[in-house]
Amino acid sequence: MKNFALIGASGYIAPRHMKAIKETENHLSVCFDINDSVGIIDSISPQSEMFTEFERFYDFAHTLKRDANTQLDYVSVCSPNYLHHSHITAGLRLGCDVICEKPLVPTVEQLDDLALVEKETGRKVYNILQLRHHQAILDLKEQVAKASSDEKHEVELTYITSRGKWYMESWKGDPRKSFGVATNIGVHFFDMLHFIFGDLQRNDLHFMNEDKASGYLEYEKARVRWFLSIDASDLPDSVKGKQPTFRSITCDGNELEFSGGFTDLHTVSYQEILAGRGYGIEDARHCVQTVEGIRKGKVHIESEAEVHPFAKELI
Repeated sequence: MKNFALIGASGYIAPRHMKAIKETENHLSVCFDINDSVGIIDSISPQSEMFTEFERFYDFAHTLKRDANTQLDYVSVCSPNYLHHSHITAGLRLGCDVICEKPLVPTVEQLDDLALVEKETGRKVYNILQLRHHQAILDLKEQVAKASSDEKHEVELTYITSRGKWYMESWKGDPRKSFGVATNIGVHFFDMLHFIFGDLQRNDLHFMNEDKASGYLEYEKARVRWFLSIDASDLPDSVKGKQPTFRSITCDGNELEFSGGFTDLHTVSYQEILAGRGYGIEDARHCVQTVEGIRKGKVHIESEAEVHPFAKELI
């Protein structure tokens, strides 16, 4: 049994990490969050210590090192995006391996710094790249690998996840903290595209504002038109008023069905990490480079055929 700490216990994604720790038969020793709305702990790990001040959490974590039975093995990071680097390095310096939500960090510069701290501490950073464990994604990757044609696949990625007015009032609506829509809701999709279709060759931005972004990516084996949005008005008429989210990936006109199968992917990710097969800094590098390129990109449209259908009326 391994001992875990969790940073960011009141966030949306934290319960999936708590559940993964429990389902892999490990022990959640201590949690930290500046917000004390963490009643979810009672249904998963009521015995866990909880702190709302980082200094007290960090001091307590150090005291656990005095006993081999209580010392922490892992720190799970579920805090806001802009705090990931600081919380990851804190976990490494506690002598722990660290499991962090996406995006691992926003820039290649911070990624390189994490690699240095890994060397300094002798510990390891793992990123949750859960789509790499989804069976539909694995099946498509296998199909693409087996294809004999040199022709690139035509791919269209559409992800609209409606968010209310609260979003812009939260850290997620502040691009200095979330790093924008493409990074916050898109980074794991960009990782998935690289995972299936190889290295990125082109990265063109077609549109970006505070609630949506669109562009064109060309990989070794695919041409991808993508559109990401948190604006409910972008939902197709077929789903408006029925569901708040629309997720679609087509490859050569064929819809990839992966709306289900998400529930247990964090547990699978933890199982792989604990077995020594987790995804580390270098695995995350490609998607970090992609979203950094999108944020820094200038709008450039080389061909109208490369524009996502949902973006054509915006540009």
